[in-house]
Amino acid sequence: MRIEVTSADVAVSRYAISPLGEAMSALRLCAGQNTVTGLTPWVTRTRPTFEQLRRTVPAVDALLALQRRGAYNADFIQPPPDGTAREFADELALVRATPLARARAELARNLAGHRTPPAGARRIYDSPEVVDRLADGIEAAWATLVEPEWPRLRAVLERDLLYRAGRLLAYGWGAAVADLDPRLRWIPGPAVGFLDIADRDPRTYSLTGRGMLFVPTVFGALMSYVEQPGPYAIVYRAAGVAELLGSPDPARPVDALDRLVGRARATVLRALAAPATPSQLVAQLGLSLGGVGDHLAVLREAGLVTRARAGRTVRYRRTSLGDALAENG
Repeated sequence: MRIEVTSADVAVSRYAISPLGEAMSALRLCAGQNTVTGLTPWVTRTRPTFEQLRRTVPAVDALLALQRRGAYNADFIQPPPDGTAREFADELALVRATPLARARAELARNLAGHRTPPAGARRIYDSPEVVDRLADGIEAAWATLVEPEWPRLRAVLERDLLYRAGRLLAYGWGAAVADLDPRLRWIPGPAVGFLDIADRDPRTYSLTGRGMLFVPTVFGALMSYVEQPGPYAIVYRAAGVAELLGSPDPARPVDALDRLVGRARATVLRALAAPATPSQLVAQLGLSLGGVGDHLAVLREAGLVTRARAGRTVRYRRTSLGDALAENG
């Protein structure tokens, strides 16, 4: 797939967070339909809760049975955010407002050529309450898998959002998408450029001044929305995901970086895959503000991080030496 971009698209491109999208991605991650490097401890810890969810909420399996890789997935169960600050309840209300005729058409398209769904899932798809039944499954996934840890998850997503938006405005498309995903690359041109996405869609789409919506994710992977009339959107994995759940897993073997700077300090350094404020690190890692401040001071003295002030905000980022140690330690 190729998406044509002009200079006019930079000013109107947006970044947004989708709590509902995280609920759907977490569900698929727990079911083994997706994999995310660094989140195996979270999946292992969450699996008993997930299995209980499947047993008690039949719509969960109906949602999972719709998942297709590299093919159409029903849009109404995971619509892209519209670029405004929405909470989970706002997004779920949009799902519940889906007209039955549209839901049936999207489900039919989703299931065409797909594997035969389980009998329980088929009964839900055929039900006149299918929209509400599937929405109930999404709501249960949110409440069980995501909501208890949402403050930390949101801290990771908001930090990445600010970082990417700043790069887009300051340096343009090439810098903004340079390390989003190995399957995505920027092809510059004199008047237009192209976002090239390695997938099965051979078509070219044009933003024509409407801009792109970028959506960072913790539990998901690269995904694109090109169905109209919705916004063109790319979902990408946020930086710093591997450290999102706080203190390192006790079962993880101590590595060279842990031995060099200490396990907690190594956690802070790894969490700075994208620049962050001390308060963002506190929310992400579950450490005290004083503890994070002490670790940052030592890392700064060692030349592993640097800081920059913008108004009242102080943001820390890794130096090239810090990058080398964090990525190879």
